[in-house]
Amino acid sequence: MTELLAEIACVGVDARRGGFSRHGFDHAELELREWFTAEATRRGLGVEGDRNGNLWAWWGEPGAGAVVTGSHLDSVPGGGAFDGPLGVVSALAAVDLLRARGFTPGKPLAIAVFAEEEGGRFGIACLGSRLLTGAIDPDTARRLSDSDGVSLAEAMRAAGLDPAGLGRDPDSLARIGTFVELHVEQGRGLVELGAPVGVASSILAHGRWRFSFVGEGNHAGATLLVDRRDPMLPAAQVVLAARRAAGRVEGARATIGRITPNPGGTNVIASTVDLWLDARAADDVRTRAVVAEIVAAAETAAAEEGCTVAVTEESYGDTVVFDPTLRDDLAGALGGVPALPTGAGHDAGILAGHVPTAMLFVRNPTGVSHAPAEFAEPADCAAGVVALADVLAHLAR
Repeated sequence: MTELLAEIACVGVDARRGGFSRHGFDHAELELREWFTAEATRRGLGVEGDRNGNLWAWWGEPGAGAVVTGSHLDSVPGGGAFDGPLGVVSALAAVDLLRARGFTPGKPLAIAVFAEEEGGRFGIACLGSRLLTGAIDPDTARRLSDSDGVSLAEAMRAAGLDPAGLGRDPDSLARIGTFVELHVEQGRGLVELGAPVGVASSILAHGRWRFSFVGEGNHAGATLLVDRRDPMLPAAQVVLAARRAAGRVEGARATIGRITPNPGGTNVIASTVDLWLDARAADDVRTRAVVAEIVAAAETAAAEEGCTVAVTEESYGDTVVFDPTLRDDLAGALGGVPALPTGAGHDAGILAGHVPTAMLFVRNPTGVSHAPAEFAEPADCAAGVVALADVLAHLAR
């Protein structure tokens, strides 16, 4: 497992941000797809792509009722080495371990690699699994574009894929009997519990909203303060409003992680400012309440500055409670490992509404994720591989 991670450690290195920038259908992510295909093929797994750009590596013949594991290979801008790739390399290593044990699956078994899980290029998280399950309209998906104006359709064509086929894929979905995703924990829950491996109980309700402020572009030196309609001011107030609103709801989180002023000159009053809100809480009611308070603050601040604001919900997922029977079954099969919730979204969360789904977490000693300092100890990663192999054997026996 550590050797497999080392093999991809030079792919998508971000010299400016630190860490890795690997985004859906860009050069780095395509290189990782080729790497995965080669590694799976070397193990005698049959690799195929589906209509939505997801990869499937089959141990034996593809078929219904399959036990599927895997994760994703893309990252956030400047992300860590473990988020996504750990689940993929652990799946390959688990296959090696099962074969070393002499295990032969009694059900079809596959490793899945989902496209654009982080939404780092086209803005929609878990895009591959959303398309697979029909959670996003295919025409909407085709029109998504990156910061350079390249649409998802154009990026797929450049990668040799046909965007005309995007959309719900009932045949691929029907093959999944059970899905188990291994992931580095994004938090310190396992540290506090003193456990190297755990299972997921739930995912917080969460979504992304775009705030588009419109004011009047002008000269930074020649325009008096009283004559300004500066959209940066209400945008700045939204950053503060997000922290205040989340602080009033127990366990809620609200983050402004991206702001884009136009035209972006140092001596220019921006004409427009776009910012993106990520909001999460324990359930739909609390998440919506946090967002409503932030939207109200944005509208008030925009009006006071003589600006306008439009708010667009770009993605949303309600609270996910993983199949409790499956969760308890896997926890028992692993000797009673702890179950814990997570605030991070995953492809497993999208699939949970359609097939029995579970997650395994590997301890993260600092809790840092979506950053270059993300880390997991080799011994804990190895424990994760053993746990995944045990779970796959339990489910596919």
